[in-house]
Amino acid sequence: MNLFAQLDLWHVLLLFAGIALGFFLTLLKDRNLRRELDAQIAAKLENAEREADNTVREAKLQASEESQKIHKNTEDSFATRRRELEEAEQQRAKREALLNQQIEGMVDREKTLAEQQTRLLEKEEELRQRKQELKKIIAERREQLAQLAKLSEEDAKAELLKEVEAAAQKDANDLGRHIMEDVKAKTEQEAKRILATAIQRYASEYTFETTTATISLDGDEIKGRIIGREGRNIRAFEAATGITVLIDDTPGAVVLSGFDPVRREIAREAMERLIADGRIHPTRIEEVVEKVIGEIDETVLKSGEEAIYEAGLPPMNQEVAAQLGRLKFRQSFSQNVLSHSVEVAQLCGLMAAELGLDIMRAKKSGLLHDIGKTLNHEIEGSHALIGADFLKKYGEDELVINGVASHHDEIEHTCPYGILVSAADAISASRPGARSESMSTYLKRLENLEEIGNSFDGVEKCYAIQAGRELRVMVSPDALDDEEARTLARKICRHIEDKLQYPGQIRVTLVRECRVVEYAK
Repeated sequence: MNLFAQLDLWHVLLLFAGIALGFFLTLLKDRNLRRELDAQIAAKLENAEREADNTVREAKLQASEESQKIHKNTEDSFATRRRELEEAEQQRAKREALLNQQIEGMVDREKTLAEQQTRLLEKEEELRQRKQELKKIIAERREQLAQLAKLSEEDAKAELLKEVEAAAQKDANDLGRHIMEDVKAKTEQEAKRILATAIQRYASEYTFETTTATISLDGDEIKGRIIGREGRNIRAFEAATGITVLIDDTPGAVVLSGFDPVRREIAREAMERLIADGRIHPTRIEEVVEKVIGEIDETVLKSGEEAIYEAGLPPMNQEVAAQLGRLKFRQSFSQNVLSHSVEVAQLCGLMAAELGLDIMRAKKSGLLHDIGKTLNHEIEGSHALIGADFLKKYGEDELVINGVASHHDEIEHTCPYGILVSAADAISASRPGARSESMSTYLKRLENLEEIGNSFDGVEKCYAIQAGRELRVMVSPDALDDEEARTLARKICRHIEDKLQYPGQIRVTLVRECRVVEYAK
């Protein structure tokens, strides 16, 4: 029992000793940790102090450098400002010197002007005195002239004004004549150069067509089949084509007659096919004619497109090209209108190039100028205006439309293309061999020329010569003087331009001859 009690006491002591040792070890560990923390804090404080010292030193160095830069910049700015002030001072001094010189010059000019004004006043006074003296002298001369001429002052003034008016009229006529001769010489020279260049650079052939077409036959026996039983074939053919068939005693030929060139071409082609086929009866005639009409429409379109290509123009609207192609079957004074239109287009292009105008517009105006001739005859108006309305429907250029509409001077020219078309049209129509003219039309034109010349006062005789290219006018030397004769020639030219339609130009030659006859006895 005592042994167990001793053992328990020993255990308790050991337990307390272990607890005390553990507590002591814990205190010792906490003291070591505290020492390490104090050492770390001291090191960090030392590092922070060193970094703070370094930062302060760097800030001081940077502040010192900045202050030096600012000081330097300030000194440079002050130096620049001083230089600018010095330059401004120099400029101001120069301006002051210049102003002083100008002021001195103005003072000198004022003195000079004052002297001149004084002299002018003296001269004005002198002129005034002379005018008064001149008035007195004129009044005395008028009284003397009135006494000598036995005329009043009003009559003398009227005579003087008449003489002055006559002298002024003569001077004006002389000046007008010189101006007109100079302008005429220059314009004629330039116009001749342009027209000659255009004509020489373009050449074309002419073919004469009539209102009939002749078809050759291999034998006369085919004529019976063309006529048919009781003439039914020929009646069917004429009804389908609108062309008259003439079968006479001419061996080996049939003549087709009609004024519509397109219908005549359809009839010619249909007749040739019927003769080649040999089957000629009303039903076959209608079939062939209908087929030929379709082919002719294609030919018309192709001809228009070929004309556009030949004129050097870009493709146009198909309806415009088709209407243009119909000109292939039309003639004007035996001149093929499509060939004439292509020629006018080329001439317009050449003249436009010489004048610096738009070549494409000029060519198009020339090519389309007669397109109104192909439209329905029921449309009222001239072919120029009808063609212009047709082109307007298809959105053609306004300048081209005006060129087409104004080429016969029926409306005002708003651009030069109408004038070019008019000139090219006259050139193409008046070239040798271009057109044929009936004798009655030719004689009527000559009679109209002579009537215009004889309609003016002072004309004794008038002759149309050079095939109507010149009008020779004889005037009375007693009725007109030289200046009035020149004026009369211009009036006759204007009257011819207003009243007549003619190709090319007409020369008016006015002759004023004074013959003096004396007899020695």
